[in-house]
Amino acid sequence: MTRDLKVLSASMLIWGVGEGMFLIFQPLYIQQLGADPIMIGVILGVNGLVMSLSQIPSGYLADKIGRRPLMWFSWISGLLATWIMALAPSLGAFVAGLLLYGVTSSVLAPLNTYVQGARGKWSVGRAVSFISATYNIGAVLGPVLGGVIAETYDLRTVYFAAGILFAFSTLIVLFVSKQPVEDGTVLEGDTNLLQNGRFLRMLAVISLVMIAVTLPQPLTANFLQNQRGLNLGSIGQLGAIGALGSVLMMLIFGNIPAGTAMMIGQGGLALFALLIWGGTGFIWYGLGYLFMGGYRLCRAMTVALVQPVVRERQMGLAFGMVESVNAMAFMVAPILAGFLYDWRPASVYPVSLGVMIVAFLVSRGYFNGRHKREARIIKEF
Repeated sequence: MTRDLKVLSASMLIWGVGEGMFLIFQPLYIQQLGADPIMIGVILGVNGLVMSLSQIPSGYLADKIGRRPLMWFSWISGLLATWIMALAPSLGAFVAGLLLYGVTSSVLAPLNTYVQGARGKWSVGRAVSFISATYNIGAVLGPVLGGVIAETYDLRTVYFAAGILFAFSTLIVLFVSKQPVEDGTVLEGDTNLLQNGRFLRMLAVISLVMIAVTLPQPLTANFLQNQRGLNLGSIGQLGAIGALGSVLMMLIFGNIPAGTAMMIGQGGLALFALLIWGGTGFIWYGLGYLFMGGYRLCRAMTVALVQPVVRERQMGLAFGMVESVNAMAFMVAPILAGFLYDWRPASVYPVSLGVMIVAFLVSRGYFNGRHKREARIIKEF
């Protein structure tokens, strides 16, 4: 492992602990501040929109001015946003901090591009999945700590604790090395990404898959507390199990072909929705959260899928477009989940299963067709 991957993984580990402390409780805290299910969905959906809109400019700038400055900006912004949420006296002030925190997701394109450049002899899929796994190792501990703090004090205190951890994570990431900016000179034969048919088809498939695997997640904490009677400590433990599932998924499947890994990830989320919907106790919910690790696997594999079909000088912008699509799922899915939950709370899960079946069949057809085309090209060559 290269030196920069070690530094980055240490920073991501600490950030995972901090973010894990509050992320699973966020819909519950928004509810505590006075929002109903539809309002919670709208707030999370607007946050998803902010996340989506920030990705492409961030990826473009990563190609133009370098990856490290964008990474530093996101870490510092995330630190500031967390303290705004911690100090917020009302729902409106909290949402302002939340939206600023959404902007920090713009780190994903520069981060993934940076990891690709710092991976050494590792494959892109292995490097990206490893960094994601280190984040999720921290996120295993985070929800448990968050649940203990919330039960002992309150949910607001969780954000103060996360803010302290983020300060250490930010300090560490300042030590990553600078990477050279790719030569942006347009060469003869280069095409605009919007004219790259392979890239656009893949982007469409990724969009459908990510909406499908995101849909059952946003209001599950509310469902488990309000409909199943779980306390904050138990929900925190489930969050830890979910993070553990992400680590296991990344380490076990992170180095297999990206298309196959994405199919496995979708299967994991289908089991998550089924077990939360039909489960009758903590053990069933815990098993469901273990399979929820498939979401992180799907998200990591989107980067590995795109990397071979774009040029090096377009990598940051391409990753930005991919992360924009991934973040768009956080705009569409929470709003839909909010309306479904308000109508009938349990309806979120059968509807999610239906959408995931469609996404699974579409992506399976796409990946099978792609493999056949590639095999035919190799044979003809």
